[in-house]
Amino acid sequence: MPGPETTAARPASPAGPGRANSDPAELAKFDELASRWWDEDGEFAPLHRINPLRLGWIEARAPLAGRRVLDVGCGGGILAEAMARRGADVLGIDLAEASLGVARLHALESGTALEYRAIAAEDCADEMPGEFDVVTCLEMLEHVPDPAAVVAACARLARPGGQVFFSTLNRNPKSWLFAIVGAEYVLRLLPRGTHDHARFIRPSELDAWCRRAGLALGGMTGLVYNPLTRVYRLDADDIDVNYMIATTREPIPSDA
Repeated sequence: MPGPETTAARPASPAGPGRANSDPAELAKFDELASRWWDEDGEFAPLHRINPLRLGWIEARAPLAGRRVLDVGCGGGILAEAMARRGADVLGIDLAEASLGVARLHALESGTALEYRAIAAEDCADEMPGEFDVVTCLEMLEHVPDPAAVVAACARLARPGGQVFFSTLNRNPKSWLFAIVGAEYVLRLLPRGTHDHARFIRPSELDAWCRRAGLALGGMTGLVYNPLTRVYRLDADDIDVNYMIATTREPIPSDA
């Protein structure tokens, strides 16, 4: 398990193929909000509220203590820190430099031992293939130009038999109404412009990318918000808006 000093910055990787799979406008958007990542009443309040739900769902399928874990698109470190506090050896990666700076600072302030790096998932997969027991990529796929490439990179980063988790937003009229009109304009749960409905991903699309990358689907659940009670809950029967999937990297075929 790394010590607290591992929260210090490591040199960013040189530009590689993964850096082309990023949207400068999306990175700038999150860097502009970076100072507010850990404000539980600010723009990232929904992430703070759903984090216990998604952490519990992940840990029920992949016990984290003593495991080597990668959090892809870690942002300010909300999930990464939570997994480290459960005893995981965590590396969080992102390309939003200001967000990573906030993540490192918060980890130092909280005394949480984990590591952060500015590196794309594809470049990380070239450098560290098969090194992780668990890979998480939550609320990130809908922000990149080529989400299928990120899925493939996450698969390569997991060891054979390792578990890979994704969460994203479904693409349909209901998700436009709830995630954009409702969340960004009516309820103001998120800043306007946080999401682009055209980039939302249908479960069938994500499942196809996973299978192509050698990931077997192991479970799926929806994340549902009740605006009257202001409570989030998991619901496996409602994946119309936010949803999470659990996958397992299939064993590499033996030549024997």
